[in-house]
Amino acid sequence: MQLYNTLSAEERAELIDQAGKQRLTLSFYAYAKIEDPKKFRDDLFIAWNQLDALGRTYVAKEGINAQMSVPAENFEAFRETLEAYDFMRGIRLNVAVEHDDHSFLKLTVKVRDKIVADGLNDETFDVTNIGVHLKAAEFNQILEDPNTIVVDFRNHYESEIGHFKGAITPDVETFRESLPIINEQLKDFKEDKNLVMYCTGGIRCEKASAYFKHQGFKNVFQLEGGIINYAKQIQEENLESKFIGKNFVFDHRLGERITDDIVSQCHQCGKPCDNHTNCENDGCHLLFIQCDDCKAAMENCCSVECLDTIHLPLVEQVKLRRGIQVGNKVFRKGKSDKLLFKHSGELSNKSLAVANKSSDIRQKIKLKKVLLGNVQHYYVKAQVGLFIIENNELNIGDKILISGPTTGNQELILEKMLVNGNENSVAKIGDKVTFEVPFRVRLSDKLFKIVP
Repeated sequence: MQLYNTLSAEERAELIDQAGKQRLTLSFYAYAKIEDPKKFRDDLFIAWNQLDALGRTYVAKEGINAQMSVPAENFEAFRETLEAYDFMRGIRLNVAVEHDDHSFLKLTVKVRDKIVADGLNDETFDVTNIGVHLKAAEFNQILEDPNTIVVDFRNHYESEIGHFKGAITPDVETFRESLPIINEQLKDFKEDKNLVMYCTGGIRCEKASAYFKHQGFKNVFQLEGGIINYAKQIQEENLESKFIGKNFVFDHRLGERITDDIVSQCHQCGKPCDNHTNCENDGCHLLFIQCDDCKAAMENCCSVECLDTIHLPLVEQVKLRRGIQVGNKVFRKGKSDKLLFKHSGELSNKSLAVANKSSDIRQKIKLKKVLLGNVQHYYVKAQVGLFIIENNELNIGDKILISGPTTGNQELILEKMLVNGNENSVAKIGDKVTFEVPFRVRLSDKLFKIVP
């Protein structure tokens, strides 16, 4: 029974492009008591895999938290897989404002201790005793009340590119940090103020509202469905947006625009900008804001040191990052002394510029590549990889790409190879090929030829 992904991200992206069908990006959560999270996880994976649903989901004894990409034609069938469970009947699915068919390229369903890491002992309060849910119109109205305090329960790199006007935006890197900070900051207002909170999709506020009610706050409110649902409602009901800027999202897009206002700066030059970049250096992957000019000049890097690193031979790069835990952790905390224009904490409500409506969500230029075959073995001491050619031809002088979930994307110029045990300049379908690879390759890796 298949409970894992059989395609690489590159192969999945190509299949999505070939299908030419619209996909919907959506998110949902539900707090509930799940007796057997492992079985729940397995059942969901099997059902979703049959619907070509992709995404990142966490399940725990306290519930489920999911961000998904689903073919539009399978949307209702996907909903049925959820409503098969009593606690998800009638569940709200937060459909994204902006869609990208490549928002997720694999299906991951993981069992965790909690669906939202809070650093708390859950037995100290009832997570279902939550605050009052507010729809967009109600949320706008309560923000006008001078007796209201509004708090952003997201992290600094999220609130920096967009937030509600007048909100408290804690300078934190995790949700668990914000709870005691806000509790201490607002301890004198438990009886007489409206504590109004918001987050991306509602899941963090759901737990935070229960926590603050337990701490003695009398008037606790939360934005129903978070910023994602708010954006949808203000469009449908033609309401004024009290949110200004862009909503950070945890998928390939890294953000979806709510208003045309740009409220943040390029972290390198200070120019108005709200586009996030992950540093190109595989030993860094820092998440930061970078304008198009700096993106071109710095080649997607956060610093001169990282720029120098990506131009080193691959063997040297591997040596430099040996022992550094990076992998696919693309959402690092986004703070570095190299980022001269990074701002956190108390943020301005002032618009620095207006976004160009015609500009699309930025993506790296896609490599034109042809799948050649698979990894069969890696000889560690000799640093030699064995590959089977299953498609096309491989020639000396070809620029190749070895790609996999752990290996990442590694490019080489093929200078020498053995074909079926003998040195040769051409390998054809069915041939076994060996050549030096200065990094470890794995059986899940694919071999591609990069086409000029």
